[in-house]
Amino acid sequence: MEPKSIEWAKQLITMAQTGLTYTTDPYDIERYKGIQKIGYEMLATGQGYPLEKVKDFFRHEVRHATPKVDVRAAVFRGEEILLVRERSDGKWTLPGGWADVGEAPSEAIAREVREESGYEVRVTKLLAVFDKRKHQHPPEPFYVYKLFFECEVTGGTPALSDETDGVEFVPGSELPELSLARVTPAQVERLFELRRSISVGSAFD
Repeated sequence: MEPKSIEWAKQLITMAQTGLTYTTDPYDIERYKGIQKIGYEMLATGQGYPLEKVKDFFRHEVRHATPKVDVRAAVFRGEEILLVRERSDGKWTLPGGWADVGEAPSEAIAREVREESGYEVRVTKLLAVFDKRKHQHPPEPFYVYKLFFECEVTGGTPALSDETDGVEFVPGSELPELSLARVTPAQVERLFELRRSISVGSAFD
């Protein structure tokens, strides 16, 4: 769970962004810009980022504020799950990333798995939709919903990419160090539970 100060900062930023989308009153515009500035400063202080870096995070965030969508693939092989190692931090994660505009979730998942692991997959089930701030991830500038889909391999072979330098099926009980900004051990454990229980629907929050 992220610190309350970070959550409050993001709430101020998103409220200001939405307010600037709808107001036409010049005085309200100035007020919302002032609230936005306070949110940026709080986020910069709380996360130890330069103020300009925080502003750059939100440079393209305009109009009504909504959560970003991160899609992740749970590709099982018996009691093993497919992981890829991120070049950026040397740690492991489920294949996935940001969903692109104009791309269905299943298309985004299949693309991410292919690009990051070399495998071709078919999406079979939505396992979970999680609010990132309610899980043990490092603080994140944006509000993020994480969508986890069960997938099955239909083809391809393991291959490295510009983003990944490792591709392995790993036992759920022997997970390597995970990239916590992307996935947590508790989430992987929950995905195994959801896969095993036919009567349980998708998890959420």
